[in-house]
Amino acid sequence: MSSSAPSPAARLRGFRPPWLSPKVLRTEALAGLVVGLALIPEAISFSVIAGVDPKVGLFAACTMAMVIAFAGGRPAMISASTGAVALVVAPVTREHGLGHLIATVILAGVFQIALGTLGVAKLMRFVPRSVMVGFVNALGILLFTAQIPNLYDVPWPVYPLFAAGLLLLVFFPRLTRAVPAPLVSIVILTVITVAAGIAVPTVGDKGTLPSSLPVPGLPDVPFDLHTLTVIAPYALAMAVVGLMESLMTAKLVDEMTDTRSDKTRECVGQGIANIVTGFFGGMGGCAMIGQTMINVKNGARTRLSTFLAGFFLLVLCIALGPVVSRIPMAALVAVMIVVSVGTFDWHSVRPATLRRLPPGETAVMVITVAVVLATDNLSIGVVVGTLAAMVVFARRVAHLVDVTAVTDPDGTQVVYSVTGELFFASSNELVTRFDYAGDPDKVVVDLTGAHVWDASSVAALDAVEARYARRGKTVEIVGLNNNSAKMHQSLSGELAGGH
Repeated sequence: MSSSAPSPAARLRGFRPPWLSPKVLRTEALAGLVVGLALIPEAISFSVIAGVDPKVGLFAACTMAMVIAFAGGRPAMISASTGAVALVVAPVTREHGLGHLIATVILAGVFQIALGTLGVAKLMRFVPRSVMVGFVNALGILLFTAQIPNLYDVPWPVYPLFAAGLLLLVFFPRLTRAVPAPLVSIVILTVITVAAGIAVPTVGDKGTLPSSLPVPGLPDVPFDLHTLTVIAPYALAMAVVGLMESLMTAKLVDEMTDTRSDKTRECVGQGIANIVTGFFGGMGGCAMIGQTMINVKNGARTRLSTFLAGFFLLVLCIALGPVVSRIPMAALVAVMIVVSVGTFDWHSVRPATLRRLPPGETAVMVITVAVVLATDNLSIGVVVGTLAAMVVFARRVAHLVDVTAVTDPDGTQVVYSVTGELFFASSNELVTRFDYAGDPDKVVVDLTGAHVWDASSVAALDAVEARYARRGKTVEIVGLNNNSAKMHQSLSGELAGGH
């Protein structure tokens, strides 16, 4: 029986990346171009927040996107300069200057690599769905409200241009999806404003675009302990905020595309991208949720779109700066408004959905949204929402503990059967479920249907034994599973509050 080995050409086809397909290549390139255009006003705006020249934010967007395309763990996710990072590092620029900002970005990258190596990405498993929904809804609201200043106190032609952009974005995909509607809308509105000489706010009004490539170099700071103590707190905050937003964005893209990503690699990749960005004089960044939504909703699924977004941004700024500067802001605002509406999870706020959901789940979602909107910080909202979810879960589980008593016919002993999860929230109530005065001299506590999770539970069981002992009665605890038995054996009698 003979078998033929595959030819070299066949083996090469097996290793061919998916973006080499002409159809996929076109989709990835067009999506990257749209994102590159949308990054320009965002990066300039974040530069203003951070208190640096616009080119610092634009270079950060270029290098972050191109590096994370290779180093990151989530294909099609866009990383660039962001508002969350800009808010964290703004005090460094204001109080110490650009050199300390660059040093902070590099140190934050080192922290991110360390945190990624230590497995911080595994903490994402503790973020419940209600927090995720709140995160998405808050993101949609923030994306929407961020566009309002561009529609307030502006020349009247902005409004018909904005309306035309919305119409193109909604109806053009019904004609064809060969070309992304956002790109068509941006091109058509730019041609109209330039050809008709319509005076409206443009990308160029947000700041001057760079005219040359960035040059790598070291930050202009003293390399001593004082500098380290100044930048370390800001660098750690930037690292944590950046990783949190990046991991949340990666999880969101995982759900949208029904694929899995390497969260640990993403953490390390974010660190590498920030280090490279710092050496090229950028302000650092993390995953951009809004731009990632644009990329994914335009059909991008590979790393090529991420790389091309940064590459196109660099080309657009340096080679086509005068042309890009004339893009009307109304066109980009229309794109972001449509993205924000599509991002919001409308199903989560339908009356029928709210009636079916447990009140605690709805409360966690509302708390997450409220905190994000109050702080203008997605990361803080996720932390508070997750803590609220833990409280809701603890209260719910605490009420599932049940205690039933059966007295022997001869009245010589009583058996208490305890079922449920015993931990700090449920064990305090456990102590009150026994009849210390009326029970016979022999008491059996059967924990076959229970699990002892913490020291509070062991202390509660000790307290039960102590109360019976004061009345001259004996207690026998039976039915402990292996883990519960080990905890009870090691802690029983050692907790001062137990007796």
